[in-house]
Amino acid sequence: MKVAVLGGSFNPVHEGHVALAKSVCEELGYDRLLFVPSFYPPHKIISGAPSDEDRVKMLSLACLSDSRFEVECCELDRKGISYTWDTVCFLEQKYSGNLSAKIGLVLGQDLAAEYYKWKNAEQLAQKTDIILARRPEEILSPTADSSKAGFLNAGEENRSGKAETAVNVPRGPYTGIIASDQMLEDFPYPHKILKNPLLPVSSTQIRQKISSGRDWRDLVPFEVYCYIRKRKLYGYKA
Repeated sequence: MKVAVLGGSFNPVHEGHVALAKSVCEELGYDRLLFVPSFYPPHKIISGAPSDEDRVKMLSLACLSDSRFEVECCELDRKGISYTWDTVCFLEQKYSGNLSAKIGLVLGQDLAAEYYKWKNAEQLAQKTDIILARRPEEILSPTADSSKAGFLNAGEENRSGKAETAVNVPRGPYTGIIASDQMLEDFPYPHKILKNPLLPVSSTQIRQKISSGRDWRDLVPFEVYCYIRKRKLYGYKA
């Protein structure tokens, strides 16, 4: 069995996440795509924001569209800062004897710029098959919610234990908008480039639309749309 992982805050999960997951399975032949929601410490959850249970439920609803999709809650169960290295090691043990290839690690274009700072970056690149996914240029600003495209990771310089610092925000030569596929080509670790569809949608955009009363119906799976309305998440008002 070929297994790939796609981590992030999924706050909320949206059609871009689903399209990316389908592309990983169909283009690269993965049998299972694991959505791995990152941990939010209780003191960081504000009024109207979804709980961990809400985020898992929305992911579970999104997974109904494809039998290859599954929610993996190991980082929520672990609590605190989670390193991608630790998550991959856990999944290797969980699926021991059932894996026909290395675990696929899906990274967004923005996270790739900071990968060299991740824990055990060299070893992780050997342990996994890194899959680089393109993202629409309008959502590649370093001020965007960078954790939604990959795990909540602390780099070697960000090991304070504070979850709010444990995100990979593009810096160095890739500050500002990252639009060129050349950056993916130049990624200095073994990798595959995914020709995924570019949907101009982000979790930040959806939260802003919900709170301001603008239309967001087509940006999330229908079941997720109904759940957000029912739970009145993100400041939704009927």
